[in-house]
Amino acid sequence: MDTRWRRWRRRLSRGLPRTLRGRFVLIMIVGVLAAQLASYAVWTSQVRSSQLEQLDELSQNVAYSVASTMRFFRSLPVEYRHIVLDQLRNMGGTRFFVSVNERRIPVDDIGSGAEKALVVGNFRAILGRELNIDEVLVEFSRAETLRVYNNEVLLHDLPPRWGQHSLLMEPLSPPILVVQLELEPGTWLYVATLLPVADLFNEYRWLSGERLLAGLMVLLTVIGLSLLGIRSVTRPLARLSRAARQLGDDLDAPPLRESGPREVMATAMAFNRMQERIREQVDERERLFSAISHDLKTPITRMRLRAEMLDDPLQRERFCASLDELDLLVKGALASVKGFDLHEAVEDLEPRAVLEELADDLALQGGEVTIRGQAAPLAVKPLAFKRCLANLLENAVFYGQRADVTLEDGPSRLMITIRDHGPGIPERQRERVFSPFVRLEPSRSRNTGGSGLGLGIARHIARALGGDIGLDNHPEGGLRVRVTLPRPQDITGL
Repeated sequence: MDTRWRRWRRRLSRGLPRTLRGRFVLIMIVGVLAAQLASYAVWTSQVRSSQLEQLDELSQNVAYSVASTMRFFRSLPVEYRHIVLDQLRNMGGTRFFVSVNERRIPVDDIGSGAEKALVVGNFRAILGRELNIDEVLVEFSRAETLRVYNNEVLLHDLPPRWGQHSLLMEPLSPPILVVQLELEPGTWLYVATLLPVADLFNEYRWLSGERLLAGLMVLLTVIGLSLLGIRSVTRPLARLSRAARQLGDDLDAPPLRESGPREVMATAMAFNRMQERIREQVDERERLFSAISHDLKTPITRMRLRAEMLDDPLQRERFCASLDELDLLVKGALASVKGFDLHEAVEDLEPRAVLEELADDLALQGGEVTIRGQAAPLAVKPLAFKRCLANLLENAVFYGQRADVTLEDGPSRLMITIRDHGPGIPERQRERVFSPFVRLEPSRSRNTGGSGLGLGIARHIARALGGDIGLDNHPEGGLRVRVTLPRPQDITGL
């Protein structure tokens, strides 16, 4: 059950809009629709209850009228019944169509539901009680199929003067109530009338076009007003999102404006305090390592002078080599900490031009670099971006003899792939090489293996630019380094 629930939640979350504004609009639409459906359900229930009450009272009144008509015709001599019927037809304007037939006329009965059950029940109860009869036929028919006489003539075929026009209410064509009672053996009283209740058997009367139009207008009005309100609420969040992205690139960015609703103002104040604390900690770290580097230079220089005074040439050479290695480690540690100049301004650079410049420098040292592909200018910090690519190209040329560079540009990201032709790196070692001072080259000499800081600094810079660096081995041999850098996206859709 829990697994199914989690799977359902994941599917639901994937189907939701990606922006905050879209989710707010979806919530408003669902809320308005639910409120409209609930109000229509309550309204329909009340209308139905009121209609049933009205129909109950009306059907009882008509049933009593039919009972009176039945008693009247019972009291008439047989030879006078047709005379009275002719007079009724000549008078016109009556609510009833009455005839006396020799048998029960078949009726195409229509309708169902509580309304019909209520009417039929009232007629049978009242007529049975008032007339003391058991067989009461109560049915509903359409005017176009209703037959009225022994010869089953249609109601539409009768002369207009016979009064049948009172039962024909075109174009509404409401159902006609037909009651047939046995006056005596072989004689049936036939009474047809209308119940003035609108949409008597219409199951979908609450979904009329007017109500749907009104509901649609309410929905559109609520959505329009909600969009205006949501836009004003999400605009500060969009500013906060832009500031958070910019914080990774530039700690000296201006602080957020501390205004708006209380929650938004508190968030902006907290963000500004966080930015200030990060800036102070970074500055303090740089000052600390600069001070350490500066303080270590003096004792290293003194030790180097004393080493030069040693009489044993072999010991002197070993001692100086150790001091050189110590000096390189100090400089490497400082370079690792200051690997990304946080105070550098962002500029638009052409990645291919930077790569070509670095390739020319390596060519002077015997390195071979080939470049394929084009890329649009990218907003980066120039020195940091150049240092990142320089470290990767130098590693590729040093360990793999030559480097093949491919640029793959897109609307949302730029990928730079650098492949060398060296031995590659085992999969279990690929994350380890990004750690400071880690070198997979077996020699302990810094002159052959470097300081082990190049890849770490390159990844630090790439991540500070919002991207990352990944490693894998090429199928044909050599290491493949992928540098992925994002292009700025419009986040105003919040």
